[in-house]
Amino acid sequence: SAGPAAPERPEPPRLPLWQRAAVAGAVAGLAGAGWLYLRREKERRQRQRRLRDLRALALGQGDFQLQDTSGTPRSRADLLGRWVLLYFGFTHCPDVCPEELEKLCRAVELLEAVPGLPPVQPLFITVDPARDDAAALGRYLRDFHPRLQGLTGTEEQVRAAAGAFRVYVSAGPPDPDGDYVVDHSVLTFLLGPDGLVRDCYGRSRTAEELAKSVRGHMETYEPLPPGCVSCGDRDFRWAGGGTPDRCECVPGVFQDQERTLERPWCPPGVSQG
Repeated sequence: SAGPAAPERPEPPRLPLWQRAAVAGAVAGLAGAGWLYLRREKERRQRQRRLRDLRALALGQGDFQLQDTSGTPRSRADLLGRWVLLYFGFTHCPDVCPEELEKLCRAVELLEAVPGLPPVQPLFITVDPARDDAAALGRYLRDFHPRLQGLTGTEEQVRAAAGAFRVYVSAGPPDPDGDYVVDHSVLTFLLGPDGLVRDCYGRSRTAEELAKSVRGHMETYEPLPPGCVSCGDRDFRWAGGGTPDRCECVPGVFQDQERTLERPWCPPGVSQG
């Protein structure tokens, strides 16, 4: 005859629905946090590679001597300690320069709306000093942003500043009325508080994209080691490889070359279109 039936195993107690929902939510939260961390880490590495590329080009190194809209002398040292969004253009530009300045200033406004972020200084350097004196520059810029600053100077001073950033400048022939257009690189530069060019943006970037990129640089900012920005009119390069803890002042990669470019140029990965 068949033996006694095996006793049924009791079902394990089930968690209440609210506890199961809490566990599922916690797991989803951890997964989301992990994904967010990986995405931010990827963006941080991309910014580091971008910064190394710009360092290798010695972009924006060397001093400049210009004047602001009040006639006060200004140099590159005046930009240290602040985040700066810099654009080169001219006040008689019919469309591109106003559009780029509006975009730059809109990005600054978006960043101003984020609590806890340091202020960004919007800056405009003319490439047409013959027409853009201090007074003309002041009248032009006051319609864009209350903190937008403008710099001008002699032809030689302006070309030296543009050349330091590898900005192409070429004035076209005048028309019968004496008016002319200045062809120039359409690039916006982000400078960190250490004076280093942290990023470079082409015309295709939106104000929202600029603001997002600038905020990312702020949140991952690591200043240059002491002494790296005291090279005067000489460029610097990193000593010893990709991410060393010191740098030295040496003749830069463009030190022995003419800095007035003969054709438009973009840093790697940047399109002016």
